[in-house]
Amino acid sequence: MKTESYLESMFGLTGRVAVVIGGTGELCGAIAEGLCAAGAEVVLVGRNPEKAKGRLERIAAAGGRGWFHAAEATSRRDLEALRDAVAGRSGRIDIVINGAGTNSATPFLEVAEEEFDRIVRVNIKSVFLGCQVFGRHLVERGQGGSVINIGSMSGLTPLSRVFTYSATKAAVHNLSKNLARDWAPHRVRVNTLVPGFFPAEQNRKVLTPERVASIMGHTPMGRFGKADELVGAALLLASDRAGSFITGAELVVDGGFNSMSI
Repeated sequence: MKTESYLESMFGLTGRVAVVIGGTGELCGAIAEGLCAAGAEVVLVGRNPEKAKGRLERIAAAGGRGWFHAAEATSRRDLEALRDAVAGRSGRIDIVINGAGTNSATPFLEVAEEEFDRIVRVNIKSVFLGCQVFGRHLVERGQGGSVINIGSMSGLTPLSRVFTYSATKAAVHNLSKNLARDWAPHRVRVNTLVPGFFPAEQNRKVLTPERVASIMGHTPMGRFGKADELVGAALLLASDRAGSFITGAELVVDGGFNSMSI
C-alpha cells in the first residue's frame, strides 16, 4: 500500500462532518482547518461571523468545505438549533469539538460571584450542553462518533492565579472520562485534548513577563505552542480508525510541561 493511501485510510476524514464549537477562536480554528484538510466538512460555531471569515476563506482556497453557524455555546436552544441545522444540511454529524472557553487572573479572595458564574458558564456549562445535545444525536444515530473536549494543563494540576478556570477545566476532564465510560457501548468516543501553553485570546491578558518566564522555565522545549501543533492530536482523536480504541484519554500537547516536577 502506498504511503499516501495508508495515511488516508488511517487519518482521512472524507465524508465526515465536524462541528467545532469555539471554531472562530485561534486554537479551535486551527484544528478546524486541519480537519478540513483531512477531508471533513467543518462547521465553525461562534458568535461573530467576522471572526470566521478569514478562516473560511483559507479553507475554501485550499479546496475544503466549511461554513459558519452563529450560536451561543451556553444556550441549549442555540445548540439544538445548530444540531438540527447541521444534520439537515449535511445529513450527519460525526465529530464534535467543545472548545468554548474564557479565563481570568483575579486573586482568589477578590473573585466576584459574577466572574465565577461567567467562567463556570462558559467553560463547563458549554461543554455539558454540547455533550448532551450532540451526544444524544450520536448515540441515537447508532453509527459511533468522536467528541473532543478541550481541557487544560490546569485540569490536571491546578495552576496559580487562575482559580475558577482551573476548577472548571478539572470538571471538563472528569466529565469527559465519565461520558467515555457511558457511551463506549454506542461506539461514541469521548476524549480530552489538553493544550499546554498556547497564546490565544483568552489567556494573553494573564501572560505577564514574570508568568512567561515561569512557564518557559517549566517547559523543556522552551517555547509556547503554535496553534497548528494541536492538529495532529485532534486528527488522531477524530479518526474512527486511527483513534478507534482511544476513549477517556487525556492527550497532552505541551512541549513537556507536564513532565516537569522541580
